[in-house]
Amino acid sequence: MRGKQTIRGMFQSMAVIGVVVAGIYMLVPHDENADPIRTVDYRVELVTAQRAAPYPVVAPDGLDKGWRATSVTFERTKAHAWHLGFLDPQDQYVAVEQSTARPADKYVREVTHDAVRTDRTEQVAGRAWQFWDGPKYDALVLTDDRSTTVVTGTAGPERLAEMAAALKAGEPAGTASPSASPSASTGPSVKPSAGS
Repeated sequence: MRGKQTIRGMFQSMAVIGVVVAGIYMLVPHDENADPIRTVDYRVELVTAQRAAPYPVVAPDGLDKGWRATSVTFERTKAHAWHLGFLDPQDQYVAVEQSTARPADKYVREVTHDAVRTDRTEQVAGRAWQFWDGPKYDALVLTDDRSTTVVTGTAGPERLAEMAAALKAGEPAGTASPSASPSASTGPSVKPSAGS
């Protein structure tokens, strides 16, 4: 008889707790129209990456207010991998990926989720970016002897090109000199190459 009372008491206690939890949930205000996407401030990570990376780390400058930064990482131990993720004004994903990983094609396939190189190039800010077509993400890619820069995402080629055009290579904090040329930060300091 004692065992049946214990089980019945447990179910009664759970029912009371369930009613209390439901009541608290109903009293807490909820905004179903609130945007669930959290924006991030990437300035600290950008300065850190610019100081640590052996290549000019890029970030966009001058994008419309509709663009929202949503993720940022710099992984020095993983081929100095720089990642900066955004949502464009139509809530499509666009990311800037940079790394010293080799071979470059393998790195591009990895960050684009298996996109493949095409013969198509896009002229962006006076540079020829290689277009990669993928089942999940498309990409624009620039490769030089120091790094690979990838602009990738679910957004269309126009938005990828808009992001690529906005990329600027910044000086690490404290290293800019008064004699530095103003053109030093006008676009990613990477040049296309035929093979990578």
